Amino acid sequence: MSEAFIVAAQRTAGGRRGGQLAGWHPVDLAAQVINALVEGVDADPAAVDDVFLGCVSQVGEQSSNVARNVVLASRLPESVPGTSIDRQCGSSQQAIHFAAQAVMSGAMDMVIAAGVESMTRVPMGSPGGLAQKAGLGHYHSPGIASRYGDSVFSQFVGAEMVARKYGLDKDALDRYAQQSHQRAAAASRAGHFAAEILPVAVRDATGALTQELHAVDEGIRFEATLEGIQSVKLLQEGGLITAANASQMCDGASGVLIVNERGLRRLGAKPLARIHHMTVLGHDPVIMLEAPVPATQLALKKAGMRLSDIDLYEVNEAFASIPLAWLQALQADPARMNVNGGAIALGHPLGGTGAKLMATLVHALHQRGGRYGLQTMCEGGGMANVTVIERL
Repeated sequence: MSEAFIVAAQRTAGGRRGGQLAGWHPVDLAAQVINALVEGVDADPAAVDDVFLGCVSQVGEQSSNVARNVVLASRLPESVPGTSIDRQCGSSQQAIHFAAQAVMSGAMDMVIAAGVESMTRVPMGSPGGLAQKAGLGHYHSPGIASRYGDSVFSQFVGAEMVARKYGLDKDALDRYAQQSHQRAAAASRAGHFAAEILPVAVRDATGALTQELHAVDEGIRFEATLEGIQSVKLLQEGGLITAANASQMCDGASGVLIVNERGLRRLGAKPLARIHHMTVLGHDPVIMLEAPVPATQLALKKAGMRLSDIDLYEVNEAFASIPLAWLQALQADPARMNVNGGAIALGHPLGGTGAKLMATLVHALHQRGGRYGLQTMCEGGGMANVTVIERL
């Protein structure tokens, strides 16, 4: 079987909701990343076999097979197809898995795995919310109700459940949030994101391009204090979760170019990394966000590895309780996890986060001279993807 190599990995800097990326149609924003991936390695656009693109809120500007629309807005020829993927927050990490599987099988040689989400223009929950308002019902079917009763499938409830299961108090969550901002600020100031970030022009209220470039993650609070984080009100009375110790809503796009040996020879490019292992696992949909723990354990077992073999881990900071629980359950080294900060500081553009984290992980391994990196994230419905890569 062929191997899968990452030859390019880029993302936009995160944009706050209503911020510097709000003027971009998500289709056009993702097209900028796809163009940059192809141009960065001087690839023939017609040689791209397919585009797998993750997106969670596939409605409105992100509807009607957003992946194909991104291709049509890009410099790729019409002959390049595209398909859209929804594995909730892991959508573009799953796109990476599908792309890797395609080139490993030999069915394709060069595939783009990407993701996009404009949480400004297509608010979170739009597909279900708009459908309910239109009288089209709800996904919670009688069959689900017969199995899970009145249990609520909610990421916010799940984040609270995980925190309490692992004995995490609000102080621990807030201190972790502060660390995320501190690490992201340090990485940004040191230029550690420069290789992964594609600067894009800011669009004004009319959608017209301006002379201003968006190249710094907007969500980073460079002078974040523990006191400021602790002062943010709770999302629910008696709870632990606040907007400050949870991921930021974000606009953004990301992508990686994945090839096999034939694709590599055709490009004549040096690979950045090899995809070493891929796992996806379903878990309890009520606690929902704990799935990265058993998924990582399964991935390591299947890969014949120990966590000590991994130099860097990217564990998505959907809520502070998730990476903290993962650290505790895996007895992992906190100095290796989310070394450049995470979604609490950098933002979580839902369907765009999987490829975004991969871009960060690939470039961080090169900057730090590490060999293996592991990426995982919790996903709606109680699932998790795990990807292990080897720096080359």
